[in-house]
Amino acid sequence: MEVTASAGTARRRRALVDAAGLGCALGYGVLAWVARQPGEPSLVVFLAVAGWTSLLTFGLYAGWGCWGEGPFPVGRLLVWAVAFRVCGLAGGPFFEDDFYRYLWDGYRFAQDGTPYGAAPEAFFTDPGVPAAFQDVLDQVNYPELPTIYGPVTQLVFLAAYGLRPGSVFALQAVLVLVDLLAIGLLLRMAPARGVLLYAWCPLVVKEIAFTAHPDGVAVCLLLAAVVLARDGRLRGAAACLALGAGAKVLALLLVPLVLVRGRPAHWAVFAGVLALLYLPFVWRGGTDLATLAVFAREWEFNAALYGLLTPWMPGGAARLACGLAVAVGWGWYYLHHRRSAAGAVPRGDRVYGGFLALSPVVNPWYLLWLLPFAAIRPSLWAWTASASVLLAYVTGLNLNDLTLHPFGHPPWVRPVEYGLIAAAVGCHWLAGRRIRTETGGGPGGSWASAP
Repeated sequence: MEVTASAGTARRRRALVDAAGLGCALGYGVLAWVARQPGEPSLVVFLAVAGWTSLLTFGLYAGWGCWGEGPFPVGRLLVWAVAFRVCGLAGGPFFEDDFYRYLWDGYRFAQDGTPYGAAPEAFFTDPGVPAAFQDVLDQVNYPELPTIYGPVTQLVFLAAYGLRPGSVFALQAVLVLVDLLAIGLLLRMAPARGVLLYAWCPLVVKEIAFTAHPDGVAVCLLLAAVVLARDGRLRGAAACLALGAGAKVLALLLVPLVLVRGRPAHWAVFAGVLALLYLPFVWRGGTDLATLAVFAREWEFNAALYGLLTPWMPGGAARLACGLAVAVGWGWYYLHHRRSAAGAVPRGDRVYGGFLALSPVVNPWYLLWLLPFAAIRPSLWAWTASASVLLAYVTGLNLNDLTLHPFGHPPWVRPVEYGLIAAAVGCHWLAGRRIRTETGGGPGGSWASAP
């Protein structure tokens, strides 16, 4: 009788997973359909789908332990994760036009041997540009600036070009495969129930499968480095870290934390691989660094703490203050992490969460950097942020509101977006404090991770 009851419980739990997965798939199917219609999807529809799929995903995670004992079914987790990404492939990008730059960079790389050096506007009157890529070129944003994307990301754009020139579907497919590899790496570091949070996360599905943002490439390489370092394979970890930094400069924040016990030989591998990535492009006269400097110096969007400082001090001073705060916070955590056990996974959620809290630019897809680490150590604030940051898409452009700057927000957006995150941080801190009091300093529960 006990075996029968246990089997019945297991069937009911699998049925709950399938019901939640089907509900999410229906939501993403609706989103794919509206993304295929002329114009941009309705913000109401998008936020409703995001809210619905968030409710199902986070509800399944939170309720799993209440429905009996047993591991989360990995097969079902993966099948539904693939299904959601197929919906993204069917739907295509919306609320974004960055993919035109990716397609253009892939074309330039294939034709000229480098995507760097010349800004897109230099090709506006070039008769050698094929008609299909002239259409792509006409849609590239900030055409006066050369590309900002690193060499490894450019290799991904080149691979997509090789599959099908000018095809955003090919680019989406490559990035989805990388994302699925990241899920596989997470399954080596976290229970399947925690990986559910990332694999089914609406922000991840939207930004990678639908919109083809390439940040997942660098994040996947960081996860590979963490796995290798945990297994004591620091040379391989150093190489992956260099590839990650070659994909996007944000990876540098995690490099000293992963190589915290690395010897000079390991740092030499990191420096050597990174140099090999950049030297061919330096030789040909350009890299991503010049445009990165413009980005760091001038751009602002959806800022949190930086946005609170700018009414009281010049933008340059506010950037300096935030940069110093990031440096101090990172340094404090580095000293803390040095005392951790060998192979300990760095708290990338806190590192990147702190960085984004002080950054002048917080695009929704930037949270892709912290969410995999929040699957390893789940926290209420990180997953609240993954949902609330989608409010950043409520802009003058997407509202068709001519009274707002195209990338400006109505006055209520940032207070709600960051107010929800602040409330989650407070709840997380109070829950962790209560659990530490009750357990005498032991680890926290599922949403209140240990320090």
